[in-house]
Amino acid sequence: MAIDIYVTCKDRNEANVIARHLLKLRLAACVNIFPIESLYWWKEKIVDDNEIAMLIKAQEKNYNKISREIKKIHSYTVPCIIATKINKIDRNYQRWIKEVSK
Repeated sequence: MAIDIYVTCKDRNEANVIARHLLKLRLAACVNIFPIESLYWWKEKIVDDNEIAMLIKAQEKNYNKISREIKKIHSYTVPCIIATKINKIDRNYQRWIKEVSK
């Protein structure tokens, strides 16, 4: 089964490093990277920050490996790593994810 993994990063460089690392390890089939504005609680105050979001397309069986690899590289103390199972997916796209990732 395919999953989407949502991850936020401090900047585009960090997102690119993580994306390329996961792709080289064949843990991810594709990574979308886009700018976002985030508001969140951190150290007892509300922070308004620009971040980069990543949407990683992968096989569900790789989630734990992907999470571990992200944490090795990520600069955040508590990185956002959220996986969502894909309930409906084009059969050819699903096949492609399986073919290009471990």
